[in-house]
Amino acid sequence: MSSSHSVNVTGIPKWEHRVRFILCFLGLVLSVYALHVELSRENDPEYRAMCDLGHSVSCSKVFTSRWGRGFGLVQIFTSKDSVLNQPNSVLGIIFYTLQLGLGQQVSGRSAFFLVMFSWVSVAGSLYLAAILAFVLGDFCVVCVSTYIVNFALLYTNLKRRTGLEGHLKRGKRE
Repeated sequence: MSSSHSVNVTGIPKWEHRVRFILCFLGLVLSVYALHVELSRENDPEYRAMCDLGHSVSCSKVFTSRWGRGFGLVQIFTSKDSVLNQPNSVLGIIFYTLQLGLGQQVSGRSAFFLVMFSWVSVAGSLYLAAILAFVLGDFCVVCVSTYIVNFALLYTNLKRRTGLEGHLKRGKRE
């Protein structure tokens, strides 16, 4: 099977659109669930989420920690209750919606922003994974799942950009 069968007319891999949709859908489901858990726990401290599997395997403990909002960094610059200090899950909902929307555009500019946003999400994932492991000493199934989705989206976006750039270069030579 030649490479021309695995890419569409724009140079974007044929699998990219379907994979992007699945990853963004999973990211949105995980983010909405995380927001649900955080809000439920804030309203009822006795609330036990499905992802709370034990003392050191507790997503609600992570979501309600200071690092569950604004990556734990926003409250350094503003108050804990500031409108700027949003739950990480809200940031995730925005991120996955942007990834889905920008992924519908076929341009070098949209590919650039998809990759840049993905690098930011991967950096955030690595930061939060370190907090999870070394500060909170917890394992969060939902968190780790979003980290995997973020890395997979970065790979998908890099493949998209490479395909588009290759297509544009071939077009200029012809």
